[in-house]
Amino acid sequence: MPIDAAKALAAEPRTGEISWNQKDVLLYHLGIGAGTPATDPDELRYTLESRLHVLPSFATVAGAGAPGVISGLSMPGIEVDLARVLHGGQTLTVHRPIPAQGAATITHRVAAVHDKGKAAVLVLRTDVADADGPLWRNDAQIFLRGEGGFGGDRGPSARLDAPTGEPERTVERRIRPDQALLYRLSGDWNPLHADPEFAKVAGFERPILHGLCTYGVTLKAVVDTLLGGDVSRVRSYTTRFAGVVYPGETLRIRMWRQDGSVRVAVSAVERDDAPVLADTVVEHS
Repeated sequence: MPIDAAKALAAEPRTGEISWNQKDVLLYHLGIGAGTPATDPDELRYTLESRLHVLPSFATVAGAGAPGVISGLSMPGIEVDLARVLHGGQTLTVHRPIPAQGAATITHRVAAVHDKGKAAVLVLRTDVADADGPLWRNDAQIFLRGEGGFGGDRGPSARLDAPTGEPERTVERRIRPDQALLYRLSGDWNPLHADPEFAKVAGFERPILHGLCTYGVTLKAVVDTLLGGDVSRVRSYTTRFAGVVYPGETLRIRMWRQDGSVRVAVSAVERDDAPVLADTVVEHS
């Protein structure tokens, strides 16, 4: 049986050590499109070490470049074909502002296994703490096509009711043609994002942008537009990956302010507003 849910959930967590520095943070910020215009004081907070603050979504690449996904897929009780794997969603919880350089202990485990019938969903949890205590938690929701039907719990629905009324703010962010090539230097070396031949074999007309790059672009837009540029206000950030983005396209990011949170929807302008990120919520102070 490809998935033994009981064995996966009972497996001992895997721990390791990670570290990062200002160069890693600067590279990540450039990879999600920071620095335009290059001399804008608001952008220099992302691109100049003397003013540097850290966008919380940096947590998805800090130290390794992967939010526990590959580690989780090799946990006991899980034996799957990577061709059937889809990154379905991501949830980040920030316990305190991320320092521009640091060292920490990282712990990976399978937090949940859900049976959706035709697919299984793994929740791969990554907790990170330094000498001062917990820093962040990443939960990656991974869909395993064809691996359901083992009699497990279906788990909660990731779908939210659509926000009502007109968005408070709508911004557009162009993805540069070389954006995926730059973003992958933060640690996700999947050739799907760089090699045209590999992308065609995977069923895409050309390489696609990393979903977690879109995730970072979107959080930066929310922070800069509705949170006064203050990264420390972000408490959590969750999304469902609803579609792909091709480098060179434009993201349309719609935002609805709610009590203590911002609802967000992201689409690809050039493909008739095809959905990209859905069920997206940024909780803040």
